[in-house]
Amino acid sequence: MANDSLDIRKLQESIFVKKDEGTEVNYFLYPEFEIHKNVLTVGVIQEWHTHTVVEEVIVCTNGVFHVETIENHSMSSVCVKPGDVVRVKNSVHRLVNSGEADAEFLVFRFVPDGTNKQEIIKQDKCVYTENQIQDLLKKREE
Repeated sequence: MANDSLDIRKLQESIFVKKDEGTEVNYFLYPEFEIHKNVLTVGVIQEWHTHTVVEEVIVCTNGVFHVETIENHSMSSVCVKPGDVVRVKNSVHRLVNSGEADAEFLVFRFVPDGTNKQEIIKQDKCVYTENQIQDLLKKREE
């Protein structure tokens, strides 16, 4: 990791796009992944699409919307509510807001390499004692 400090991106630093169908997106772009903050306004029906390489994970943060998919010559629709997490994989899908309020969600986009990284993710945490923290603070003051 080249820089071990925090990287906080403010909303006003994002790239904002209002798509033709009405979805409002704030793009936060990083070298190895992207995060999108989306508002699916009332009545929006996104275009059908799929991804050949990119993986998308959607986290609903506010409101309700539907994810529609087509598989085996049939369409299905799943209601997504706040707290729900949707991994779209390589499905043919679209998002629909037929409700009475805007829906908000985050999209995490990345290119998986097929490697199971669960153990690394679970174990990657270093806990510091209060003494170690005090030592870090002393070094900063010197």
